[in-house]
Amino acid sequence: YTLGTAVTTNSSRNHGDGDNDDGGDDGDHMNILKQKQNIKNRDAIIFLQHQPVYTLGTASDDQYVKLDEHKLSTLGIDLIRIERGGEVTYHGPGQLTAYPILDLRGYKQDIHWYCRALEEAILIALRSAGVEGAMREEGITGVWVEGNKVAALGVKVRRWVTMHGLAVNVDRRSLGNFGGIVPCGLEGRNVACVNDFLDEPITLEEFAVHLK
Repeated sequence: YTLGTAVTTNSSRNHGDGDNDDGGDDGDHMNILKQKQNIKNRDAIIFLQHQPVYTLGTASDDQYVKLDEHKLSTLGIDLIRIERGGEVTYHGPGQLTAYPILDLRGYKQDIHWYCRALEEAILIALRSAGVEGAMREEGITGVWVEGNKVAALGVKVRRWVTMHGLAVNVDRRSLGNFGGIVPCGLEGRNVACVNDFLDEPITLEEFAVHLK
């Protein structure tokens, strides 16, 4: 990894805890809230910048990788299959990757909800950074600006603890190697970076502050 790894405990952004406790007395309710808070206090998030790598999800189709092993080696790009959902994507310099480590028992035990919460965090960060028009697309995971994908996510949850996470293309260095794949298996769709939509470029470190 480059840029080092930064770990922040006790996550500051709560996208709703999804509590639906209609029964029990006040003491029981307070105990439940205390248990959830204790769980949240163990939360962490890791921000980093990868060396060039293509990653395949557990069920990803190899046909979306356009480069053979020799070309990958020549370019210095690793190809790794990992335990997450989704198709092939790229990580590398210029892209901010975030790995939240959350116990969803302290929030809501719903993977669909968690993915939408990650997208919402990205949308909030983009607005805070000055990017206008960022949005979701119906039926497609990720965040888009003017029809271009600027952020992707792929997660795995084990015993309600989250793994993997999200990636945001911040500067133009992040875009060069997307040409070697069909990103997320979406034929004919373009990728872009945050700085494509800003008058003044932003650094990875600056965007990380917005995402936190």
